[in-house]
Amino acid sequence: MPAHWLLKTEPSTYSWDDLVREKTATWDGVSNPVALKHLAAMKRGDDALIYHTGKEKAVVGLARVTKSAYPDPGAKDPKQLVVEIEAVRPLSRPVPLAEIKADALFAESPLVRQGRLSVVPLTDEQFARLR
Repeated sequence: MPAHWLLKTEPSTYSWDDLVREKTATWDGVSNPVALKHLAAMKRGDDALIYHTGKEKAVVGLARVTKSAYPDPGAKDPKQLVVEIEAVRPLSRPVPLAEIKADALFAESPLVRQGRLSVVPLTDEQFARLR
Protein backbone atom coordinates (compact mmCIF):
# COMPACT_ATOMS: atom_id res chain seq x y z
CA MET A 1 0.00 0.00 0.00
CA PRO A 2 1.44 3.39 -0.92
CA ALA A 3 2.48 5.81 1.79
CA HIS A 4 1.34 9.42 1.84
CA TRP A 5 3.50 12.52 2.12
CA LEU A 6 3.23 16.27 2.13
CA LEU A 7 5.97 18.21 0.32
CA LYS A 8 6.40 21.89 1.12
CA THR A 9 7.61 24.39 -1.42
CA GLU A 10 7.88 28.15 -1.64
CA PRO A 11 5.77 28.92 -4.73
CA SER A 12 8.05 31.79 -5.77
CA THR A 13 10.85 29.20 -6.05
CA TYR A 14 8.90 26.22 -7.38
CA SER A 15 5.12 26.04 -7.48
CA TRP A 16 2.36 23.55 -8.21
CA ASP A 17 1.86 25.35 -11.53
CA ASP A 18 5.54 24.74 -12.37
CA LEU A 19 5.08 21.02 -11.69
CA VAL A 20 1.93 20.90 -13.82
CA ARG A 21 3.69 22.68 -16.68
CA GLU A 22 6.77 20.40 -16.47
CA LYS A 23 4.65 17.28 -15.68
CA THR A 24 7.55 15.74 -13.69
CA ALA A 25 10.23 17.07 -11.36
CA THR A 26 13.20 15.97 -9.32
CA TRP A 27 12.33 17.03 -5.77
CA ASP A 28 15.58 18.30 -4.30
CA GLY A 29 16.92 20.88 -1.87
CA VAL A 30 15.90 19.02 1.30
CA SER A 31 18.55 19.45 3.99
CA ASN A 32 16.87 18.99 7.37
CA PRO A 33 17.95 15.57 8.79
CA VAL A 34 14.38 14.60 9.79
CA ALA A 35 12.99 15.68 6.41
CA LEU A 36 15.77 13.71 4.68
CA LYS A 37 14.81 10.64 6.72
CA HIS A 38 11.24 11.00 5.46
CA LEU A 39 12.46 11.59 1.90
CA ALA A 40 14.55 8.40 2.14
CA ALA A 41 11.36 6.47 2.97
CA MET A 42 9.51 7.68 -0.13
CA LYS A 43 8.88 4.94 -2.69
CA ARG A 44 7.67 4.80 -6.27
CA GLY A 45 3.86 4.90 -6.24
CA ASP A 46 3.56 6.89 -3.00
CA ASP A 47 1.22 9.88 -3.00
CA ALA A 48 2.48 13.37 -2.26
CA LEU A 49 0.43 16.45 -1.56
CA ILE A 50 2.07 19.71 -2.57
CA TYR A 51 1.91 22.49 0.02
CA HIS A 52 2.69 26.12 -0.77
CA THR A 53 4.51 27.95 2.02
CA GLY A 54 4.94 31.73 2.26
CA LYS A 55 1.85 33.88 1.87
CA GLU A 56 -0.39 31.01 0.67
CA LYS A 57 0.14 28.38 3.41
CA ALA A 58 -2.14 25.82 1.76
CA VAL A 59 -2.18 22.33 0.26
CA VAL A 60 -2.82 22.81 -3.45
CA GLY A 61 -2.18 19.65 -5.49
CA LEU A 62 -1.70 15.90 -5.67
CA ALA A 63 1.49 14.35 -7.05
CA ARG A 64 2.85 10.82 -7.22
CA VAL A 65 6.38 9.55 -6.60
CA THR A 66 7.73 8.09 -9.86
CA LYS A 67 11.21 7.22 -8.60
CA SER A 68 12.14 6.26 -5.04
CA ALA A 69 14.70 8.26 -3.09
CA TYR A 70 18.25 8.19 -4.43
CA PRO A 71 21.43 10.23 -3.84
CA ASP A 72 21.28 13.71 -5.38
CA PRO A 73 23.64 13.56 -8.38
CA GLY A 74 24.26 17.31 -8.10
CA ALA A 75 25.29 17.27 -4.44
CA LYS A 76 28.71 16.60 -2.98
CA ASP A 77 27.19 15.08 0.16
CA PRO A 78 25.98 11.49 -0.44
CA LYS A 79 23.39 11.99 2.32
CA GLN A 80 21.56 14.50 0.11
CA LEU A 81 18.62 12.69 -1.48
CA VAL A 82 16.02 13.41 -4.14
CA VAL A 83 12.86 11.75 -5.41
CA GLU A 84 11.09 12.16 -8.72
CA ILE A 85 7.44 13.12 -8.79
CA GLU A 86 4.71 13.74 -11.34
CA ALA A 87 1.70 16.02 -11.16
CA VAL A 88 -1.60 14.14 -10.81
CA ARG A 89 -4.24 16.84 -10.32
CA PRO A 90 -4.97 20.02 -8.40
CA LEU A 91 -7.10 19.72 -5.29
CA SER A 92 -10.72 20.74 -5.75
CA ARG A 93 -9.87 23.67 -3.46
CA PRO A 94 -6.73 24.72 -1.59
CA VAL A 95 -6.69 23.57 2.04
CA PRO A 96 -5.28 26.39 4.19
CA LEU A 97 -2.97 25.75 7.13
CA ALA A 98 -5.42 27.47 9.50
CA GLU A 99 -8.04 24.85 8.60
CA ILE A 100 -5.52 22.04 9.12
CA LYS A 101 -4.47 23.40 12.53
CA ALA A 102 -8.13 23.59 13.59
CA ASP A 103 -8.68 19.90 12.76
CA ALA A 104 -8.02 17.55 15.70
CA LEU A 105 -6.90 14.84 13.25
CA PHE A 106 -3.70 16.87 12.72
CA ALA A 107 -2.97 17.74 16.37
CA GLU A 108 0.04 15.39 16.53
CA SER A 109 1.12 15.82 12.89
CA PRO A 110 4.62 17.14 12.17
CA LEU A 111 2.86 19.52 9.77
CA VAL A 112 1.48 21.34 12.81
CA ARG A 113 4.10 20.45 15.43
CA GLN A 114 7.25 20.97 13.32
CA GLY A 115 6.26 23.84 11.06
CA ARG A 116 9.58 24.11 9.23
CA LEU A 117 9.74 20.44 8.21
CA SER A 118 9.67 20.26 4.40
CA VAL A 119 8.75 16.56 4.04
CA VAL A 120 5.92 15.38 6.28
CA PRO A 121 4.45 11.87 6.54
CA LEU A 122 0.66 11.66 6.54
CA THR A 123 -1.58 8.93 7.88
CA ASP A 124 -4.20 7.43 5.56
CA GLU A 125 -6.86 9.44 7.41
CA GLN A 126 -4.93 12.71 7.18
CA PHE A 127 -4.27 12.16 3.48
CA ALA A 128 -7.95 11.42 2.81
CA ARG A 129 -9.03 14.55 4.72
CA LEU A 130 -6.66 16.82 2.80
CA ARG A 131 -7.35 15.25 -0.56
